[in-house]
Amino acid sequence: MTERKPAGVSFETWVDRQIREAEERGAFADLPGAGKPIPGLDRPYDAMWWIKAKMEREGLSALPPSLTLRKAAEDAREEALNARSEAEARRVLTEINVRIREALAMPPEGPPLNLEPFDIDAVVAEWHTRRSRR
Repeated sequence: MTERKPAGVSFETWVDRQIREAEERGAFADLPGAGKPIPGLDRPYDAMWWIKAKMEREGLSALPPSLTLRKAAEDAREEALNARSEAEARRVLTEINVRIREALAMPPEGPPLNLEPFDIDAVVAEWHTRRSRR
């Protein structure tokens, strides 16, 4: 589409002609995703969709470090409660406790951390309770 619209031709007609000619040349054949639904078409419009998609592809977070750690702590607790063994649950909790203690010693940017290291024995007791119910 490097040519300019000729005078006296309506914009719509000019665009339609270029699309038709491109189709005839096969410019639209074998495009990636051909015949598949457009992802996210059923979601409401979001002007920042491309930024969010890029961040997701790159594994980036817009959260400040303190909130990221809170989320990691939540996930670690859930992972520990769903662990296959007590040793695995203790390992997960020990790893997150190290990160929490480091953050308490040198608070990260963002809102207050509002976290304490997990009481590993209490969470493991909860793990045993859940496991006995199954």
